[in-house]
Amino acid sequence: MDLFLTSLLLGSIFLVPLLLRTLCPQLWTDLLYLRDLLRVLVLYAGWRRRRPPFFVLDRFLEQCAAFPQKAFIVFGEESFTFSETDRRSNKVSHALQNQAGYRPGDPVALFMGNEPAFLFTWLALAKLGSPVALLNSNIRSKSLLHSFSCCGASMLIAAEDLKKAVEDVLPSLMDQGVSVLLMSKHSDTPGIQNFSDQIEAASDAPIPRSLRSHVTLRSPAVYIYTSGTTGLPKAAVVNQNRLLSALAVLSTYGVTSEDVKYVNLPLYHTAGFLVGFIGSIESGSTIVLKRKFSASQFWDDCRKYNVTVVQYIGEVMRYLCSTPKKENDKEHKVRLAVGNGVRAEIWKEFLSRFGNIRVLEFYASTEGNIGFLNYTGKIGAVGRVHFFHKKFFPYTLIKYDTERDEPVRGSNGLCMESSRGETGLLVSKITEIAPFEGYAQNQEQTERKKLRNVLKTGDVYFNTGDLMRIDEDNFIYFQDRVGDTFRWKGENVATTEVSDILSISDCLQDANVYGVQVPGHEGRVGMAAVTVKKDEEFDGIKIYNHVVSYLPSYARPRFIRIQSAVEVTGTFKQIKMKLVEQGFDPGSIQDPLYILDDGVKSYVPLSSQTYDSIRSGSIKL
Repeated sequence: MDLFLTSLLLGSIFLVPLLLRTLCPQLWTDLLYLRDLLRVLVLYAGWRRRRPPFFVLDRFLEQCAAFPQKAFIVFGEESFTFSETDRRSNKVSHALQNQAGYRPGDPVALFMGNEPAFLFTWLALAKLGSPVALLNSNIRSKSLLHSFSCCGASMLIAAEDLKKAVEDVLPSLMDQGVSVLLMSKHSDTPGIQNFSDQIEAASDAPIPRSLRSHVTLRSPAVYIYTSGTTGLPKAAVVNQNRLLSALAVLSTYGVTSEDVKYVNLPLYHTAGFLVGFIGSIESGSTIVLKRKFSASQFWDDCRKYNVTVVQYIGEVMRYLCSTPKKENDKEHKVRLAVGNGVRAEIWKEFLSRFGNIRVLEFYASTEGNIGFLNYTGKIGAVGRVHFFHKKFFPYTLIKYDTERDEPVRGSNGLCMESSRGETGLLVSKITEIAPFEGYAQNQEQTERKKLRNVLKTGDVYFNTGDLMRIDEDNFIYFQDRVGDTFRWKGENVATTEVSDILSISDCLQDANVYGVQVPGHEGRVGMAAVTVKKDEEFDGIKIYNHVVSYLPSYARPRFIRIQSAVEVTGTFKQIKMKLVEQGFDPGSIQDPLYILDDGVKSYVPLSSQTYDSIRSGSIKL
């Protein structure tokens, strides 16, 4: 009998794990994720209890003490240790204090691309307790002025190569009394000060903590402009608390101080700034900073600098997979790719071609209060639904009417939750743990992102604007953006804002903007169905100059369709779905069609030959 019980016990020891693996294949990874989630909460809570208050800057100073001689930033042939980065940022801080009209704590706008000075300057301003607006280096003219005005700054620090863009708006800046500093040793433009020589002459002595004693966890840290930076960009407020929570979350990504991270995404965006820069502050890893993404140089750079971690968006993955195959495609040290927006087929192709790289796909937004992490590596999913995650950060998928562009509500006035496997709008409850700070100086847009009376009367949720689906195995998948936004070239384009810009042109009356799919391209390219003002004619050159003046390149409609009237619903909402389905085929659309041609700086008629070339991939958009 004892032998039987012993055999039964031994059999159970081997059988139970097998049954668990069969019935609950993700149990172990779920438990590991729970461990990480609890660790994040404990770490975050510990940081919040520290006195004096603990911020991301303090984590950077800790890493400087731990790894003073370790390379922190590598840029081309230049290299800066943690200690050198600290001292250079001190010099910028001292130089700023000598500027007339600037006081520690004043908001400052930073207009720079990817270069070490961007990081030095942000750290310098953090040491002075100043919130920093990260202006998109691609915006120009009226978009630049609008972005600057959102943050309430009275100082603009610009890169030398952006001098012309600054000069274009300089009269308006000078009228507002704005101080403009150029990262250059020489400036012959009245109203623009050269700043580099002032930095070189400044002291590198440590900055007293007292200069930032006014900063609290509720204080703004950075203003990051949402990817919808079209004619009217929205500055998402990222306060010190949000930055600190991001720091805690990034600690679970598996990046260590031994890693070398390749950062080629823009630092003015959430991915480059938070995941790239702030993530390396948390882990103590080395940043290999690239001015801009280059598919042809990507793997050569990874080999040259012994890169172990790379960042991506969907377009990056596709561009890499579109490059000519080489025998050394798998000869590199990259072990981890962190990012979002990659399609399942591209994901598979990336792994097949470039080797055994762990792809850590996540879902998040700059201003949002919910995020998911695909910790299991399930191809195509953005994350996995987890009971404890939902307990701390309540969210749900609700039924959404894409034609009416609004949530479906029941007879009680409340929203209706989507069934398992059904696509629905992701909304996340706004709580003290998961707040929504909104947009700087834009209460209207802040309110538009709030959805009230969702599951209970009086509750308030953040409307992500993203359609998602949860399968039977609890994996969650991104499906699409709702009505007024589409994604192109890694940017979210708000169609209502583009419509407003087109509608103030000389010859257009109304504009209905939407995104259409193009073979071989990620996301959707912009298209506008427009009506022409009475007694006016469509002028391709004027419209081209208009959109170039007001919109960054990714937001400019590539196709324009001339209609006699813009179709609307009974509630006067523009109808987009039928237009999206019809696309831009001149062979099936009777309305006149135009395509943006940068070569001749005009919108020109779209021919069947050009359409066929776009479809075949001969012409890239």
